[in-house]
Amino acid sequence: MQVPAPFEYERATSVDHAISLLERLGGTARLIAGGHSLLPMMKLRLANFDYLIDINDLHAELGYVETGPDEVRIGALTRHRELLESPVLAAAFPIFADAERVIADPVVRNRGTLGGSLCQADPSEDLSAVCTTLDARCVIRGPGGAERVVSMEEFYVGPYETAVADDEILVEIRVPVRPGCGSAYAKVERRAGDWAVVSAGAAVWLDGGVIVDARVGLAAVGPNTTGIPEISAALRGQEPSEELYEQAGQIAARSCDPVTDQRGSADYKRHLAAELTRRTLRRAVERARS
Repeated sequence: MQVPAPFEYERATSVDHAISLLERLGGTARLIAGGHSLLPMMKLRLANFDYLIDINDLHAELGYVETGPDEVRIGALTRHRELLESPVLAAAFPIFADAERVIADPVVRNRGTLGGSLCQADPSEDLSAVCTTLDARCVIRGPGGAERVVSMEEFYVGPYETAVADDEILVEIRVPVRPGCGSAYAKVERRAGDWAVVSAGAAVWLDGGVIVDARVGLAAVGPNTTGIPEISAALRGQEPSEELYEQAGQIAARSCDPVTDQRGSADYKRHLAAELTRRTLRRAVERARS
């Protein structure tokens, strides 16, 4: 039977309380909310911590989707089900619903959180690709209420490693709102709810039928969720077309760095990166036009 190594349990009553516990316990502690990634790693003894700090009671403080004039703010404890069912996200960023429908199963979606998914920093993580695609910013809070805001590129330091320090907590994700936006997400998986073989997100901003900006994010094809600036540069100022999508797919295939493993060969994954980039760009443009 797989069981974690012994650990002590703390239950935070506020964000400040959680940070004070982290400050006192340091790297021997880890926050837990849904726990669907952390606990399996602890059972396999791939991760061992002396303390787990339960932050589920902070949902009232950190579980929300709020819209403003130029951004949507999402609390880090917002659960997958809430992201899937949010009318605000459905209207502004349908890419969230695309991704949430293929994340795990209802049990995981009822408990797992946006912040937990991002902080796991798994290179195959769906919502990491979504947030990279949308150029989201992460709000990190530390002792004394000090906050800093980092881009997704700055947030990920390496596989399973983020910019969040031992005495800090991810509290919010901010997604900029711009007119003429369409977005989409697609994923190839071995079975329903599995980690991605390859996944891709695309966001396109149109003005007068011309692409004024575009972003593509890939997952499961490198050490971190990957944004591809070359695609953005190639699409800006162009009218959408199949030829343009083909060009973007070729850039995606040569820009990623997949490895051969049990999910497929590196060449197969590059093929998927190209195909999913074409599909998501096409769908994002359709949504932007509508």
